Amino acid sequence: MHRNRHFALSLISLIFALLLEQWRPLAERQALFNPVGRYSDFLERQFNAGEAQHGVIAWSLAVLPAVLGTWLVYWLCAYVSPLLALAFNIGILYLTMGFRQFSHYFTDIHLALKEGDLDRARQLLGLWRGRSCTHMNAEEISRLTLEEALAASHRNVFGVVFWFVVLPGPSGAVLYRLAMFLRRRWRAYAPDEAPLPGSEPSQFGNFARDAFAFLDWMPVRVTAAAFAVVGDFEDAVYCWRTQAARWADPALGIVLAAGAGALGVRLGMPVVQDGEVLDRPVLGVGEDADAIVLDSAVGLVWRALVLYLLMLLLIGIVQALR
Repeated sequence: MHRNRHFALSLISLIFALLLEQWRPLAERQALFNPVGRYSDFLERQFNAGEAQHGVIAWSLAVLPAVLGTWLVYWLCAYVSPLLALAFNIGILYLTMGFRQFSHYFTDIHLALKEGDLDRARQLLGLWRGRSCTHMNAEEISRLTLEEALAASHRNVFGVVFWFVVLPGPSGAVLYRLAMFLRRRWRAYAPDEAPLPGSEPSQFGNFARDAFAFLDWMPVRVTAAAFAVVGDFEDAVYCWRTQAARWADPALGIVLAAGAGALGVRLGMPVVQDGEVLDRPVLGVGEDADAIVLDSAVGLVWRALVLYLLMLLLIGIVQALR
């Protein structure tokens, strides 16, 4: 009975959180992440001596109290009233999950491309990616916009949903978002990756990187499978199996390759960045990306999300019948 109620609360919470975000999107999440950023910077100053084990301690202090605290509050809410637990779920999901965290960039770039305003599209894409897109043409802009949208839909929606369902209450959503935040904040460098200007390679962020990779191992595959089911299944699976491992981030490559195959479009490929040609492997099969494909991408993501919700409903029904 407890597990049945968990699935029922999860499904209702997800639906209401999505509806709430569409009706009244949260205008600015940066204010929510600023205290987390200050705390993570404090931990880095206190523990970063360049060793991996120091990163383990700092990560544990940053993540575990928040996750356990979320679970405790949820348990207390559920003890008092299921409705209170439902409200708590919806509130945490509203803060941690949602299309609106990235869709304003996607929508504005899409509109600029339809109007032929390439300068505006380049500027918006550069702000979104944090890199100059000055010399990119319309096809390159469409391609990179689609890549960013598929990646963001996984990180901001599907990954959060996966861990929200797996762990009790909204503790899984908090765990995933904090792990993703610390991975970016305490950036660890691969041997062949140049550090950011003014920074030095350090092993401190290795655990944050590896912890997020562990947490994201299953969600990326579930997201890719969802894209395959609601899109071109054969091409999605083919691209996933043959192309994903060649991407710089193989885990993200799974999402991008499956999404590209499901849409029948080619992603990756060389692009001009900061005045230089950046060589990248091909992901997907079929046509070149354009503004029309961006319309199809929106439908793909929404169909995949509906599939998520239907699967959750079916799991709940099966549990109820046992």
